[in-house]
Amino acid sequence: MTGAPASDEAEKRPSPAPEAVLDQVPTGTSLRRELAAAARSRGRESSVRDDLGRLREEIAAIGVESVDLAGARQRVAEASGEEERLKERVAALRGDVRARRAVEAETDEALGDLESAAAELSNAQTERIAAEQALERARERAARARDERERRLELEDRLRNRRREARHELAIDVYPAFRDGLASVPGVDPPRAGAGPSEYEGPRLAASLAAVRIADLDAAVALGVEAARWLAERGERSPEAVLDETVVRPDRAPDP
Repeated sequence: MTGAPASDEAEKRPSPAPEAVLDQVPTGTSLRRELAAAARSRGRESSVRDDLGRLREEIAAIGVESVDLAGARQRVAEASGEEERLKERVAALRGDVRARRAVEAETDEALGDLESAAAELSNAQTERIAAEQALERARERAARARDERERRLELEDRLRNRRREARHELAIDVYPAFRDGLASVPGVDPPRAGAGPSEYEGPRLAASLAAVRIADLDAAVALGVEAARWLAERGERSPEAVLDETVVRPDRAPDP
């Protein structure tokens, strides 16, 4: 079974710390995720927080067994093949014994070979029965594993939906503050922000700057070249004044 996409794996983990989302501009994520992170940094919690925790616990508790059905089938095939080979050998040896008796020839060696082959056949039949029983048990385990996988997929789908609900709720909760924060970002028209994240029509970079501004972060924000240039081209306010955060500049922007 192939691994889940990275985005799906990320959805199963607890929400990242706000600093992990907003510690750099551009953030590389969506406005809704930015606003949800800003809301969490301000101590807000969604109404589905308990559901998220419960779903993660249920998913973590599901252990899907890896069942080697192919190996079990191969064992049955090999045991059945050996049984058939020995049946043919026993039949041939019985024919040899009858032929020798018909001509009153010595049969001791032939009878010994027949007895040995019959014992091997009995063992082979026992092995084939054991292999078939093991295959049946493997099929039962595989069926249970399929059920567990289906349940896990269902829970993961519910978790993704709950996380979307949480992000939507948190983003709406801080949207008025976000609109206010846009007023501190140069070159932006706050009225174009609308009433919610889906109505925002302004520059994407400006939205990231405003989301960082309204967040209560415990770490400095790394300002990328694109963001630094964007601010420099649109006003005289420093990045610290716009973001209301401590700013670090890994790469200083060239003069506009």
